[in-house]
Amino acid sequence: MTTGNALRPIQEAIPADRQGAKRHYGVHPYFTRRPFNVVRDYITHYSKEGDRVLDPFGGSGVTAIEAFLENRTGIQNDINPLANFIAAGIANLAQGNSTEYRGALAELEDRCAQTLRKIESASNETLAAIEQQLTLPRNISLPSSADVDQYLDLFSRRQILSLAVLKRGVDELCAGPARQAMLLAWSATLTKLNKTFLSAEGRAESRGGSSIFSIYRYKIAKHPIELPAWSTFKERALNVIDAKAEIDKAIELKRKTSGWRGLFEVYEKDVDDLDGELEGKIDYIFTDPPYGGHISYLDLSILWNNWLGQTPSIKSRERELIVGGDLNHSESLYMARLRDSVAACVRMLKRSGWLSVVFQHWKIGYFEAILTGAAEAGAELKAAISQVGDPIWSMHKKKGNQSVLAGELILTFHKTGKPRRVDSGGRLDVETTVQRLLESYSDVLYGEQLFNQLVVEAWNASAIASLDISKDGFARMLEQFGWRYDDERHFWARKSKRIDAPTLWSPRP
Repeated sequence: MTTGNALRPIQEAIPADRQGAKRHYGVHPYFTRRPFNVVRDYITHYSKEGDRVLDPFGGSGVTAIEAFLENRTGIQNDINPLANFIAAGIANLAQGNSTEYRGALAELEDRCAQTLRKIESASNETLAAIEQQLTLPRNISLPSSADVDQYLDLFSRRQILSLAVLKRGVDELCAGPARQAMLLAWSATLTKLNKTFLSAEGRAESRGGSSIFSIYRYKIAKHPIELPAWSTFKERALNVIDAKAEIDKAIELKRKTSGWRGLFEVYEKDVDDLDGELEGKIDYIFTDPPYGGHISYLDLSILWNNWLGQTPSIKSRERELIVGGDLNHSESLYMARLRDSVAACVRMLKRSGWLSVVFQHWKIGYFEAILTGAAEAGAELKAAISQVGDPIWSMHKKKGNQSVLAGELILTFHKTGKPRRVDSGGRLDVETTVQRLLESYSDVLYGEQLFNQLVVEAWNASAIASLDISKDGFARMLEQFGWRYDDERHFWARKSKRIDAPTLWSPRP
């Protein structure tokens, strides 16, 4: 890898392989995940083996885990204990051996399976007797947006007892990597054994997911189902074991080539506090900060954090980088903190380090906060790459139309150490700029990609603050310039052309 100013930034989109790694898909759900292959390619491009690679908004740990497996020191940070539990749980699968893991699963089957099957058909009297032998989680209050008020209301009696039996069984295993792996599988099982689980229509009952991850609130299913506890847990546990095998294979390959020396660290700090500890110590940052008001991570993680005994402090809740939530964080505070967080990321970098920020949102103010924070802290924007067209993006588009403009953009900055005062007094002729940008496309384009280009053009002209265009106005402008929107395939095509499928990831040179 070439370093510093000589490094050529990534200038093209990388097609996403979202489900190609068992370590990230199938082990444990989380709210958002970046495609592992895109993250990995950015890590290997902007850092070298032995470097320290950080994600200050780590989520389920894709950045830190991929850095770890690429012989870097992967540093995971998140104020959500659930995120760190998942990330550390996956990284720790590098420890122990598969025989121990399978032995732990067999031991749990001996201890728990018969009782779990008994619970499925037990009378109320029998259930009451079983409950007397178990420890249940605290019955705390849920966020105001939830369909029910108290934690235990999220479960049927059979579900809560089944989960308690499994949790007791895991706790009784011998301490070590295998027990931690089974706890990870138990936590993933918790996702399905509760009343927020929505079974996919027309498919097997077990296929589906929690409303927590789809509509981002505690919505109770109209007709809750009770999945068989043991088979649900066993499926999760086998997924964990498969992920371990994949990680072991990756590590063994490193041992045979460059040698294995990956490291993994976990922090649970607000980004400002992390800055104080890691200032000037990081080689590369790849991060995906929260997108404002869509997901209240700490509120929605109560399902897991409460039972795992890792409830976030009130300070963490007050410092969460979101809009809304039960504490009703304001948008103005969000934008100020987003700007400050990006500046903190720049400060944590070594001189000539690189920072990649993934973002997707229509609101120009959010982009301005990121770009301003980086510039004023001494980093220069070197690349802005639209990542549109992958499967998750397409699913998102099916819920909307041409006015859904939230395409993923990866902004990459190089630390120069020369802070720049941002001038926002420039003006931009939006129509003329859009018309010029359209000339770089052949016959197909994604509206998100074009919009992202427009944002960067406005930034470079010091005019981002004056970029005032509605989603519908943007769509009308494209129609005016001779483009039509394909409602089924979610891209724009020239009205004079018949296009069978999109063929681009980036505009032609």
